[in-house]
Amino acid sequence: MTITNGFLFQIKNLHAEINGMKILKGLNISIKSGEIHAIMGPNGSGKSTLAKIIAGHPSYTITEGEIFLESQNILTLDPTIRSHLGIFLAFQYPVEIPGVSNIDFLRLSLNSKRKYENLEELDPLMFLKLITDKLNSINMDNRFLNRNVNEGFSGGEKKKNEILQMALLNIKLAILDETDSGLDIDALKVVARGISKLINQDNGIILITHYQRLLHYITPDFVHIMQDGVITYTGNSELAKKLEKTGYEFFQSV
Repeated sequence: MTITNGFLFQIKNLHAEINGMKILKGLNISIKSGEIHAIMGPNGSGKSTLAKIIAGHPSYTITEGEIFLESQNILTLDPTIRSHLGIFLAFQYPVEIPGVSNIDFLRLSLNSKRKYENLEELDPLMFLKLITDKLNSINMDNRFLNRNVNEGFSGGEKKKNEILQMALLNIKLAILDETDSGLDIDALKVVARGISKLINQDNGIILITHYQRLLHYITPDFVHIMQDGVITYTGNSELAKKLEKTGYEFFQSV
């Protein structure tokens, strides 16, 4: 695996805007394989914008900067290609897809990636064995497979379904945008366990969150405070606990 300067993922001096409004104003972040980075910040600081830009959302204009996955600058790549390369964005509010069964959606997603990698596509029986193994690895019920994608799912079930997608697609970098939003404590624990099982020495995770509660169950290697389009402060997991006590205003003067 070739990595730029020892990093799995890097953003260098990223500036971005939408409809003429500047959102990101020189953001930098570097992630090594096996690391979990939490990004926290007040509403309007640019956290969700950052997640969408990494995934390749077309509404944002990049005016300066670079984004590297391993040795490749992905800034100009189509979102589909970024996905095939291993970028995965878990949405705050996953969409429902009526009429499409989860098992068909997952098989088509995997086979699309395998086709890009010049690998043989999996037939339904081969896929069923693989997805059953993935379900067992993250302790999920196989009843998920025969339901329509996210249709009628609770908030917790939708988030679990995205963890299953991450496990199946063998991601390089997962960006979880407020994945704790709308979860009760039991669902939060299940999702956190699933995330913890997926981190390994070949991938990395960005957790975007407002609150400390997710970080009670997942210990990040680094916590970044994001304000007004830039990362203003970086620390270890203890930073999130301090932030919960002091609020963001304290770090504006640091």
